[in-house]
Amino acid sequence: MLKSFFDGLRNIFKIPELRDRVLFTLLMLMIYRLGCHIPTPGINAAALSEFMKAQQGGILGFLDLFTGGAFKTFSICALGVMPYISSSIIMQLLTPVIPALEKLSKEGDIGRKKISQYTRYGAVALCAVQAWTMTFLMHSIGRGIVDNWGISFQLTTVLTLTTGTMFLVWLGERVTEKGIGNGMSLIIFAGIVARIPTEIINTYRLWMNNELGIVTIALVLTGMLAIVAFVVMIQTAARRIPVQYAQRVVGRKVYGGAATYLPLKVDFSGVIAIIFASSVLSVPAMLAKPFADNIFFEKIVEYLSPGQSVYLILYGILVIFFCFFYTAVVFNPVDVAENIKKYGGFIPGVRPGEPTAKFIDYTLTRVTLVGALSIAAIAIIPDILMRSVNIPFYFGGTSLLIVVGVALDTMKQIESHLLMRHYDGFMKDSKLKSRAGF
Repeated sequence: MLKSFFDGLRNIFKIPELRDRVLFTLLMLMIYRLGCHIPTPGINAAALSEFMKAQQGGILGFLDLFTGGAFKTFSICALGVMPYISSSIIMQLLTPVIPALEKLSKEGDIGRKKISQYTRYGAVALCAVQAWTMTFLMHSIGRGIVDNWGISFQLTTVLTLTTGTMFLVWLGERVTEKGIGNGMSLIIFAGIVARIPTEIINTYRLWMNNELGIVTIALVLTGMLAIVAFVVMIQTAARRIPVQYAQRVVGRKVYGGAATYLPLKVDFSGVIAIIFASSVLSVPAMLAKPFADNIFFEKIVEYLSPGQSVYLILYGILVIFFCFFYTAVVFNPVDVAENIKKYGGFIPGVRPGEPTAKFIDYTLTRVTLVGALSIAAIAIIPDILMRSVNIPFYFGGTSLLIVVGVALDTMKQIESHLLMRHYDGFMKDSKLKSRAGF
Protein backbone atom coordinates (compact mmCIF):
# COMPACT_ATOMS: atom_id res chain seq x y z
CA MET A 1 0.00 0.00 0.00
CA LEU A 2 2.80 2.44 0.90
CA LYS A 3 4.65 1.68 -2.34
CA SER A 4 1.43 2.27 -4.30
CA PHE A 5 0.90 5.57 -2.48
CA PHE A 6 4.41 6.88 -3.19
CA ASP A 7 4.21 5.74 -6.81
CA GLY A 8 0.97 7.71 -7.16
CA LEU A 9 2.62 10.69 -5.49
CA ARG A 10 5.45 10.62 -8.02
CA ASN A 11 2.98 10.32 -10.88
CA ILE A 12 1.32 13.59 -9.82
CA PHE A 13 4.39 15.55 -10.90
CA LYS A 14 4.56 13.77 -14.25
CA ILE A 15 1.31 15.44 -15.38
CA PRO A 16 1.84 19.22 -15.82
CA GLU A 17 -1.83 20.15 -15.38
CA LEU A 18 -2.24 18.08 -12.20
CA ARG A 19 1.10 19.27 -10.82
CA ASP A 20 0.09 22.90 -11.36
CA ARG A 21 -3.26 22.32 -9.64
CA VAL A 22 -1.66 20.70 -6.61
CA LEU A 23 1.02 23.40 -6.28
CA PHE A 24 -1.59 26.14 -6.71
CA THR A 25 -3.69 24.57 -3.92
CA LEU A 26 -0.68 24.39 -1.59
CA LEU A 27 0.18 28.02 -2.36
CA MET A 28 -3.36 29.20 -1.52
CA LEU A 29 -3.33 27.23 1.75
CA MET A 30 0.05 28.77 2.65
CA ILE A 31 -1.41 32.24 2.09
CA TYR A 32 -4.35 31.29 4.34
CA ARG A 33 -2.03 30.11 7.11
CA LEU A 34 -0.03 33.33 6.78
CA GLY A 35 -3.22 35.34 7.25
CA CYS A 36 -3.95 33.42 10.46
CA HIS A 37 -0.88 35.05 12.05
CA ILE A 38 -1.69 38.67 11.14
CA PRO A 39 -3.36 40.21 14.24
CA THR A 40 -6.36 42.52 14.13
CA PRO A 41 -5.41 46.14 15.03
CA GLY A 42 -6.13 47.16 18.63
CA ILE A 43 -5.92 43.62 20.11
CA ASN A 44 -3.31 42.47 22.61
CA ALA A 45 -2.67 39.05 21.07
CA ALA A 46 -0.49 37.82 23.96
CA ALA A 47 -3.17 38.59 26.58
CA LEU A 48 -5.86 36.93 24.47
CA SER A 49 -3.68 33.86 23.93
CA GLU A 50 -3.25 33.46 27.68
CA PHE A 51 -7.01 33.67 28.17
CA MET A 52 -7.69 31.15 25.40
CA LYS A 53 -5.49 28.50 27.03
CA ALA A 54 -8.25 27.93 29.57
CA GLN A 55 -11.00 27.81 26.92
CA GLN A 56 -10.12 24.56 25.13
CA GLY A 57 -13.37 22.84 26.07
CA GLY A 58 -15.72 25.80 25.59
CA ILE A 59 -17.31 27.44 22.59
CA LEU A 60 -14.27 29.70 22.09
CA GLY A 61 -11.94 26.71 22.00
CA PHE A 62 -14.22 25.04 19.49
CA LEU A 63 -14.20 28.15 17.26
CA ASP A 64 -10.43 28.33 17.55
CA LEU A 65 -10.22 24.73 16.34
CA PHE A 66 -12.17 25.47 13.14
CA THR A 67 -10.17 28.60 12.40
CA GLY A 68 -6.81 26.88 12.78
CA GLY A 69 -5.74 28.91 15.80
CA ALA A 70 -6.68 32.23 14.16
CA PHE A 71 -9.28 32.99 16.84
CA LYS A 72 -6.73 32.52 19.63
CA THR A 73 -4.75 35.51 18.40
CA PHE A 74 -7.82 37.27 16.94
CA SER A 75 -6.16 37.51 13.55
CA ILE A 76 -7.75 38.92 10.40
CA CYS A 77 -9.02 35.36 9.69
CA ALA A 78 -10.56 34.91 13.15
CA LEU A 79 -14.05 34.18 11.77
CA GLY A 80 -12.80 31.65 9.22
CA VAL A 81 -15.25 30.67 6.47
CA MET A 82 -18.11 29.85 8.85
CA PRO A 83 -20.16 32.99 7.96
CA TYR A 84 -20.05 32.01 4.29
CA ILE A 85 -21.09 28.44 5.11
CA SER A 86 -23.97 29.77 7.24
CA SER A 87 -25.05 32.00 4.34
CA SER A 88 -24.89 29.00 1.97
CA ILE A 89 -27.15 27.01 4.29
CA ILE A 90 -29.67 29.86 4.45
CA MET A 91 -29.71 30.21 0.65
CA GLN A 92 -30.18 26.47 0.11
CA LEU A 93 -33.04 26.40 2.60
CA LEU A 94 -34.68 29.45 1.01
CA THR A 95 -34.33 28.29 -2.61
CA PRO A 96 -37.28 25.82 -2.57
CA VAL A 97 -39.41 28.32 -0.59
CA ILE A 98 -38.90 31.52 -2.63
CA PRO A 99 -40.16 31.16 -6.25
CA ALA A 100 -37.64 33.67 -7.63
CA LEU A 101 -34.69 31.73 -6.17
CA GLU A 102 -36.11 28.42 -7.34
CA LYS A 103 -36.45 29.83 -10.85
CA LEU A 104 -32.82 31.03 -10.74
CA SER A 105 -31.62 27.59 -9.64
CA LYS A 106 -33.08 26.09 -12.82
CA GLU A 107 -31.42 28.56 -15.19
CA GLY A 108 -28.10 26.76 -15.41
CA ASP A 109 -24.76 28.50 -14.86
CA ILE A 110 -26.24 32.01 -14.99
CA GLY A 111 -28.73 31.23 -12.24
CA ARG A 112 -26.11 29.50 -10.08
CA LYS A 113 -23.76 32.47 -10.41
CA LYS A 114 -26.57 34.81 -9.34
CA ILE A 115 -27.34 32.65 -6.29
CA SER A 116 -23.61 32.54 -5.45
CA GLN A 117 -23.58 36.33 -5.60
CA TYR A 118 -26.51 36.53 -3.17
CA THR A 119 -24.71 34.05 -0.93
CA ARG A 120 -21.68 36.32 -0.78
CA TYR A 121 -23.87 39.31 0.09
CA GLY A 122 -25.39 37.26 2.90
CA ALA A 123 -21.92 36.24 4.07
CA VAL A 124 -20.86 39.90 4.27
CA ALA A 125 -23.92 40.72 6.40
CA LEU A 126 -23.29 37.75 8.72
CA CYS A 127 -19.61 38.68 8.97
CA ALA A 128 -20.49 42.23 10.01
CA VAL A 129 -22.90 41.02 12.71
CA GLN A 130 -20.52 38.39 14.08
CA ALA A 131 -17.52 40.72 13.95
CA TRP A 132 -19.43 43.43 15.78
CA THR A 133 -20.41 40.87 18.42
CA MET A 134 -16.76 39.83 18.73
CA THR A 135 -15.74 43.38 19.58
CA PHE A 136 -18.05 43.31 22.61
CA LEU A 137 -16.76 39.85 23.53
CA MET A 138 -13.16 41.06 23.53
CA HIS A 139 -14.16 44.06 25.62
CA SER A 140 -16.16 41.98 28.11
CA ILE A 141 -13.23 39.63 28.72
CA GLY A 142 -11.09 42.50 29.95
CA ARG A 143 -7.54 41.53 31.01
CA GLY A 144 -6.06 44.22 28.78
CA ILE A 145 -7.03 42.44 25.57
CA VAL A 146 -8.50 45.58 23.94
CA ASP A 147 -6.04 48.48 23.86
CA ASN A 148 -8.49 51.33 23.24
CA TRP A 149 -12.22 50.55 23.41
CA GLY A 150 -14.44 52.80 21.34
CA ILE A 151 -16.32 53.26 18.09
CA SER A 152 -13.05 53.43 16.16
CA PHE A 153 -12.01 50.00 17.44
CA GLN A 154 -15.43 48.54 16.63
CA LEU A 155 -15.50 49.84 13.06
CA THR A 156 -11.89 48.78 12.42
CA THR A 157 -12.53 45.28 13.77
CA VAL A 158 -15.75 44.79 11.78
CA LEU A 159 -14.05 45.95 8.58
CA THR A 160 -10.92 43.85 9.21
CA LEU A 161 -12.71 40.59 10.10
CA THR A 162 -15.25 40.93 7.28
CA THR A 163 -12.48 41.57 4.76
CA GLY A 164 -10.48 38.62 6.13
CA THR A 165 -13.40 36.22 5.80
CA MET A 166 -14.30 37.34 2.29
CA PHE A 167 -10.64 37.01 1.30
CA LEU A 168 -10.74 33.40 2.54
CA VAL A 169 -13.92 32.85 0.51
CA TRP A 170 -12.09 34.17 -2.56
CA LEU A 171 -9.14 31.84 -1.83
CA GLY A 172 -11.50 28.89 -1.45
CA GLU A 173 -13.24 29.62 -4.74
CA ARG A 174 -9.89 29.90 -6.53
CA VAL A 175 -8.83 26.52 -5.11
CA THR A 176 -12.09 24.91 -6.28
CA GLU A 177 -11.72 26.45 -9.73
CA LYS A 178 -7.97 26.19 -10.40
CA GLY A 179 -6.74 23.80 -7.72
CA ILE A 180 -7.70 20.34 -6.56
CA GLY A 181 -10.51 19.55 -4.12
CA ASN A 182 -13.20 21.69 -2.51
CA GLY A 183 -11.65 25.02 -1.51
CA MET A 184 -13.83 25.79 1.53
CA SER A 185 -13.43 22.30 2.95
CA LEU A 186 -9.67 22.39 2.40
CA ILE A 187 -9.39 25.68 4.31
CA ILE A 188 -11.15 24.13 7.32
CA PHE A 189 -9.04 20.99 6.86
CA ALA A 190 -5.81 23.01 6.84
CA GLY A 191 -6.86 24.85 10.00
CA ILE A 192 -7.49 21.62 11.91
CA VAL A 193 -4.34 19.87 10.66
CA ALA A 194 -2.18 22.91 11.49
CA ARG A 195 -2.94 22.37 15.20
CA ILE A 196 -1.83 18.73 15.27
CA PRO A 197 1.95 19.29 15.78
CA THR A 198 1.28 21.69 18.68
CA GLU A 199 -1.14 19.25 20.32
CA ILE A 200 1.34 16.39 19.93
CA ILE A 201 4.02 18.46 21.65
CA ASN A 202 1.63 19.45 24.46
CA THR A 203 0.58 15.83 24.94
CA TYR A 204 4.23 14.75 25.09
CA ARG A 205 4.94 17.37 27.76
CA LEU A 206 1.98 16.20 29.84
CA TRP A 207 3.23 12.63 29.56
CA MET A 208 6.74 13.64 30.63
CA ASN A 209 5.26 15.49 33.63
CA ASN A 210 3.19 12.41 34.56
CA GLU A 211 -0.03 14.34 34.02
CA LEU A 212 -1.19 11.96 31.31
CA GLY A 213 -0.74 8.18 31.45
CA ILE A 214 0.64 6.08 28.61
CA VAL A 215 -2.44 3.84 28.78
CA THR A 216 -4.72 6.84 28.16
CA ILE A 217 -2.60 7.98 25.21
CA ALA A 218 -2.62 4.46 23.73
CA LEU A 219 -6.40 4.21 24.11
CA VAL A 220 -6.91 7.59 22.41
CA LEU A 221 -4.63 6.68 19.50
CA THR A 222 -6.36 3.32 19.09
CA GLY A 223 -9.75 5.03 19.16
CA MET A 224 -8.65 7.56 16.53
CA LEU A 225 -7.38 4.82 14.21
CA ALA A 226 -10.64 2.89 14.63
CA ILE A 227 -12.66 6.03 13.85
CA VAL A 228 -10.54 6.75 10.77
CA ALA A 229 -11.11 3.20 9.48
CA PHE A 230 -14.85 3.47 10.13
CA VAL A 231 -15.06 6.89 8.43
CA VAL A 232 -13.26 5.53 5.35
CA MET A 233 -15.67 2.59 5.24
CA ILE A 234 -18.76 4.83 5.52
CA GLN A 235 -17.50 7.44 3.04
CA THR A 236 -16.66 4.84 0.37
CA ALA A 237 -19.58 2.43 0.93
CA ALA A 238 -22.41 2.33 -1.61
CA ARG A 239 -25.55 0.30 -2.31
CA ARG A 240 -25.40 -0.99 -5.87
CA ILE A 241 -28.72 -1.27 -7.71
CA PRO A 242 -28.40 -3.50 -10.82
CA VAL A 243 -29.50 -1.88 -14.08
CA GLN A 244 -30.05 -3.83 -17.30
CA TYR A 245 -30.04 -2.15 -20.72
CA ALA A 246 -32.01 -3.77 -23.57
CA GLN A 247 -30.47 -4.13 -27.00
CA ARG A 248 -31.38 -1.50 -29.60
CA VAL A 249 -30.74 -1.67 -33.34
CA VAL A 250 -29.90 1.69 -34.92
CA GLY A 251 -29.12 1.27 -38.61
CA ARG A 252 -26.62 -1.55 -38.82
CA LYS A 253 -25.35 -1.18 -35.29
CA VAL A 254 -26.58 -2.83 -32.10
CA TYR A 255 -26.50 -0.74 -28.93
CA GLY A 256 -27.13 -1.71 -25.31
CA GLY A 257 -27.56 -5.17 -23.90
CA ALA A 258 -25.12 -4.36 -21.10
CA ALA A 259 -25.60 -4.91 -17.38
CA THR A 260 -24.37 -2.22 -15.00
CA TYR A 261 -25.34 -0.81 -11.62
CA LEU A 262 -26.48 2.44 -10.03
CA PRO A 263 -24.31 3.24 -6.96
CA LEU A 264 -26.17 4.92 -4.07
CA LYS A 265 -23.60 6.22 -1.63
CA VAL A 266 -24.23 5.58 2.05
CA ASP A 267 -23.05 9.13 2.79
CA PHE A 268 -23.75 11.49 -0.11
CA SER A 269 -23.02 14.58 2.01
CA GLY A 270 -19.40 13.71 2.86
CA VAL A 271 -18.15 16.36 5.30
CA ILE A 272 -20.81 18.89 4.26
CA ALA A 273 -23.33 17.74 6.89
CA ILE A 274 -20.72 17.95 9.66
CA ILE A 275 -19.53 21.41 8.62
CA PHE A 276 -23.10 22.70 8.24
CA ALA A 277 -24.18 21.35 11.65
CA SER A 278 -21.10 22.77 13.39
CA SER A 279 -21.60 26.15 11.72
CA VAL A 280 -25.28 26.39 12.67
CA LEU A 281 -24.65 25.49 16.32
CA SER A 282 -21.64 27.77 16.74
CA VAL A 283 -23.50 30.95 15.70
CA PRO A 284 -26.03 31.30 18.61
CA ALA A 285 -23.43 30.63 21.30
CA MET A 286 -20.93 33.00 19.68
CA LEU A 287 -23.51 35.80 19.42
CA ALA A 288 -24.63 35.25 23.04
CA LYS A 289 -21.13 35.05 24.53
CA PRO A 290 -20.54 38.85 24.91
CA PHE A 291 -23.83 39.18 26.82
CA ALA A 292 -23.25 36.26 29.18
CA ASP A 293 -23.92 38.53 32.18
CA ASN A 294 -27.61 38.18 31.32
CA ILE A 295 -29.06 34.91 32.67
CA PHE A 296 -30.81 34.11 29.36
CA PHE A 297 -27.67 34.49 27.24
CA GLU A 298 -25.62 32.74 29.92
CA LYS A 299 -27.83 29.66 29.57
CA ILE A 300 -27.51 29.74 25.78
CA VAL A 301 -23.71 29.76 26.05
CA GLU A 302 -23.80 27.02 28.69
CA TYR A 303 -26.13 24.66 26.86
CA LEU A 304 -24.62 25.21 23.40
CA SER A 305 -21.00 24.68 24.46
CA PRO A 306 -19.34 21.58 22.95
CA GLY A 307 -19.65 18.56 25.20
CA GLN A 308 -22.88 19.62 26.89
CA SER A 309 -25.85 17.23 26.65
CA VAL A 310 -28.11 19.73 24.86
CA TYR A 311 -25.35 20.56 22.39
CA LEU A 312 -24.67 16.89 21.60
CA ILE A 313 -28.38 16.11 21.09
CA LEU A 314 -28.93 19.12 18.81
CA TYR A 315 -25.68 18.37 16.99
CA GLY A 316 -26.75 14.78 16.26
CA ILE A 317 -30.17 15.93 15.04
CA LEU A 318 -28.63 18.58 12.76
CA VAL A 319 -26.09 16.13 11.31
CA ILE A 320 -28.89 13.69 10.42
CA PHE A 321 -31.02 16.51 8.98
CA PHE A 322 -28.23 17.88 6.78
CA CYS A 323 -27.32 14.37 5.56
CA PHE A 324 -30.88 13.97 4.25
CA PHE A 325 -31.10 17.59 3.09
CA TYR A 326 -27.89 17.46 1.07
CA THR A 327 -28.83 14.10 -0.45
CA ALA A 328 -32.21 15.53 -1.52
CA VAL A 329 -30.46 18.53 -3.11
CA VAL A 330 -27.85 16.63 -5.14
CA PHE A 331 -29.77 13.45 -6.05
CA ASN A 332 -33.19 13.42 -7.72
CA PRO A 333 -34.65 9.87 -8.06
CA VAL A 334 -37.23 11.06 -10.63
CA ASP A 335 -34.53 12.43 -12.97
CA VAL A 336 -32.42 9.29 -12.54
CA ALA A 337 -35.39 7.03 -13.32
CA GLU A 338 -36.23 9.10 -16.42
CA ASN A 339 -32.64 8.89 -17.67
CA ILE A 340 -32.56 5.11 -17.17
CA LYS A 341 -35.83 4.78 -19.12
CA LYS A 342 -34.64 7.18 -21.83
CA TYR A 343 -31.63 5.01 -22.67
CA GLY A 344 -33.60 1.76 -22.60
CA GLY A 345 -32.59 0.60 -19.15
CA PHE A 346 -34.56 -0.96 -16.35
CA ILE A 347 -34.05 -2.35 -12.87
CA PRO A 348 -34.80 -6.10 -12.83
CA GLY A 349 -38.16 -6.73 -11.18
CA VAL A 350 -39.18 -3.03 -11.25
CA ARG A 351 -41.28 -1.36 -13.95
CA PRO A 352 -39.71 1.66 -15.71
CA GLY A 353 -40.85 5.21 -14.95
CA GLU A 354 -42.56 6.15 -11.71
CA PRO A 355 -42.18 2.70 -10.03
CA THR A 356 -38.42 2.89 -10.65
CA ALA A 357 -38.28 6.40 -9.11
CA LYS A 358 -40.19 5.19 -6.04
CA PHE A 359 -37.90 2.16 -5.69
CA ILE A 360 -34.76 4.30 -5.93
CA ASP A 361 -36.19 6.83 -3.46
CA TYR A 362 -37.16 4.07 -0.99
CA THR A 363 -33.72 2.45 -1.23
CA LEU A 364 -31.92 5.78 -1.00
CA THR A 365 -33.87 6.77 2.14
CA ARG A 366 -32.90 3.58 3.94
CA VAL A 367 -29.27 3.83 2.85
CA THR A 368 -29.04 7.51 3.84
CA LEU A 369 -30.55 6.74 7.25
CA VAL A 370 -27.75 4.26 7.94
CA GLY A 371 -25.15 6.77 6.80
CA ALA A 372 -26.66 9.67 8.76
CA LEU A 373 -26.85 7.68 12.00
CA SER A 374 -23.27 6.46 11.51
CA ILE A 375 -21.94 9.96 10.89
CA ALA A 376 -23.83 11.34 13.89
CA ALA A 377 -22.44 8.56 16.10
CA ILE A 378 -18.88 9.17 14.86
CA ALA A 379 -19.27 12.91 15.54
CA ILE A 380 -20.67 12.55 19.06
CA ILE A 381 -19.39 9.39 20.76
CA PRO A 382 -15.61 10.15 20.51
CA ASP A 383 -16.21 13.58 22.07
CA ILE A 384 -17.95 11.96 25.03
CA LEU A 385 -15.22 9.34 25.47
CA MET A 386 -12.37 11.86 25.19
CA ARG A 387 -13.93 14.14 27.79
CA SER A 388 -14.47 11.20 30.13
CA VAL A 389 -10.70 10.54 30.19
CA ASN A 390 -9.84 14.28 30.41
CA ILE A 391 -7.90 14.64 27.18
CA PRO A 392 -6.25 18.11 27.33
CA PHE A 393 -7.19 19.13 23.79
CA TYR A 394 -10.26 19.14 21.56
CA PHE A 395 -9.78 16.70 18.71
CA GLY A 396 -12.91 14.58 18.70
CA GLY A 397 -15.09 12.93 16.11
CA THR A 398 -16.01 16.16 14.30
CA SER A 399 -12.37 16.97 13.57
CA LEU A 400 -11.55 13.43 12.47
CA LEU A 401 -14.60 13.32 10.18
CA ILE A 402 -13.60 16.54 8.47
CA VAL A 403 -9.91 15.63 8.16
CA VAL A 404 -10.54 12.11 6.82
CA GLY A 405 -13.49 13.15 4.63
CA VAL A 406 -11.66 16.04 2.95
CA ALA A 407 -8.51 13.93 2.51
CA LEU A 408 -10.55 11.16 0.84
CA ASP A 409 -12.38 13.58 -1.45
CA THR A 410 -9.13 15.28 -2.52
CA MET A 411 -7.39 11.95 -3.06
CA LYS A 412 -10.27 10.72 -5.24
CA GLN A 413 -10.00 13.80 -7.45
CA ILE A 414 -6.25 13.30 -7.83
CA GLU A 415 -6.87 9.61 -8.56
CA SER A 416 -9.35 10.54 -11.31
CA HIS A 417 -6.77 12.81 -12.99
CA LEU A 418 -4.14 10.06 -12.83
CA LEU A 419 -6.44 7.38 -14.26
CA MET A 420 -7.57 9.65 -17.11
CA ARG A 421 -3.92 10.03 -18.13
CA HIS A 422 -3.36 6.24 -17.82
CA TYR A 423 -1.15 6.52 -14.74
CA ASP A 424 -1.32 4.26 -11.72
CA GLY A 425 -3.04 6.00 -8.83
CA PHE A 426 -2.82 5.62 -5.07
CA MET A 427 -5.04 2.52 -5.00
CA LYS A 428 -3.94 -0.29 -7.30
CA ASP A 429 -6.11 -2.88 -5.55
CA SER A 430 -9.28 -3.38 -7.65
CA LYS A 431 -11.34 -3.94 -4.50
CA LEU A 432 -10.26 -0.62 -3.03
CA LYS A 433 -11.01 1.14 -6.32
CA SER A 434 -14.46 -0.38 -6.58
CA ARG A 435 -15.28 0.72 -3.03
CA ALA A 436 -14.10 4.24 -3.78
CA GLY A 437 -16.25 4.43 -6.90
CA PHE A 438 -13.58 3.97 -9.60
